Amino acid sequence: MFSTDFSSNDLMFLLNGAWVTMQLTFWSIILGSLAGLFFGLLRALLPRASWPLAWVLDVFRSVPLLIQFVLFNSLKSIIGLNISAFGVGCIVLGVYAAAYFTEIVRAGVLAVPFTVRRASRSLGLSFLQDLRWIVLPMATRIAFPGWLNLVLGVMKDTALVMWIGIVELLRASQTIVTRIQEPLLVLCIAGLIYYVMSLVVARLGARLERRWQEND
Repeated sequence: MFSTDFSSNDLMFLLNGAWVTMQLTFWSIILGSLAGLFFGLLRALLPRASWPLAWVLDVFRSVPLLIQFVLFNSLKSIIGLNISAFGVGCIVLGVYAAAYFTEIVRAGVLAVPFTVRRASRSLGLSFLQDLRWIVLPMATRIAFPGWLNLVLGVMKDTALVMWIGIVELLRASQTIVTRIQEPLLVLCIAGLIYYVMSLVVARLGARLERRWQEND
């Protein structure tokens, strides 16, 4: 007969960890999206002038995220920055997301046909008006699936913040496993929670895409 030491308190502990995961995802995506939008426009509109930026972002895309967490957390202690572990997690994940979102935005902007932009300018729109009313709306629809995949990826990457002392969903599950020694059950429950969170984000994204298509 199946028996377990997993209790309702353990489930609440996992859900609290899931809440931390969602907060980390939210704030890092906000930071990464804002920075990535700005950097992506620079890379698309001023490719030669922004090549030093491209090199810096390549570093953040190439270096494993765990190393970035450890290095930034150590640097914080060395230079005496008063930032919490949660703040470190948001900053590192945000910069990491920005490095990827920059290329998503750049690809979206460059995917807008040049003939469309030339037509808008011929109608008397200024460069900024063309960018705001023509390029960005079209590029947003092109870049949205890539942005959505980035959100889901960052949500899973939050598991790495356990190495700097943050108790998110995976760290919470490991704590419970250490106590009750039932890794299969606990990790299955944690995986189910990750799946539900990802499913909600994916469904919301799909609904938004359908609304865009209906309004075309």
